[in-house]
Amino acid sequence: MTDIVRIPFHGTDLLAVEIDGRPHVVLRAAFEAIGLDADRQIAKVKSQPWASTAVTAVQVPGDDQTRNVVTADVRTFLMALATIPASRVAEHARPLLIAYQAEVADVIEAYWTRGGVINPRATGDQLDAIIGHAERQMRVLRLADGLVDRRWLEVKTRHTVARALGEEPEVPTEMRPLTTGEYLEERGVTGSDLRSIGSVFGKRLKAAFVTAHGEDPPAVERFIGGTTRRVAGYTEADRPLFDQVWEAWYAADYDPPMALMSA
Repeated sequence: MTDIVRIPFHGTDLLAVEIDGRPHVVLRAAFEAIGLDADRQIAKVKSQPWASTAVTAVQVPGDDQTRNVVTADVRTFLMALATIPASRVAEHARPLLIAYQAEVADVIEAYWTRGGVINPRATGDQLDAIIGHAERQMRVLRLADGLVDRRWLEVKTRHTVARALGEEPEVPTEMRPLTTGEYLEERGVTGSDLRSIGSVFGKRLKAAFVTAHGEDPPAVERFIGGTTRRVAGYTEADRPLFDQVWEAWYAADYDPPMALMSA
């Protein structure tokens, strides 16, 4: 029997267990937190050849009963999350899905291996290591001031400080990354349409950004298609420009007529 570990994560608890010294995510609780059909998602994960899942007997704090839950290692959980587009979940749950996709691996690693977040098993040496690591990161971030986009720098600094304090990073919604692919999927553009529209949409969005701000959008490095590429780094604060481009060039072809919406 294994004890459940609760890791605070964006106002929810990420449930995890330790199997052979490694963290494993309790899938049902994670999928339900995002607002997905847990049974369907678990079945999909278990059917994948790359998935590593197990049925684990756990003891939930405050519960006298032993329960069997389906768990997966962190790699499997991340691969499953990568297959879920933001458009598939309710609008209010999208920020949490994006947070899971972008941050959950780091949060689990900090909890399990460095005693962060804060892990009650953390020793004094582990806590000192967290602080030392954060201090080194902060020195690098100070050197980067003026060399990289200030919005990226602020988000990274917030994450570094929060981890050193064992807290959740507080990143305002308007500072969260927003990509053309994510936006178009929200609008219902998928498959071949997404591939054909994406590049032109990006060029029109860049032109709108330059018109609004008098300069190119900040460039950031992102892992795309198996390699690191330098791309425009938009955030939720730029969503009005996304909407502007959509309404000007694409809404008539993809948005349903008002008459149908009111029928």
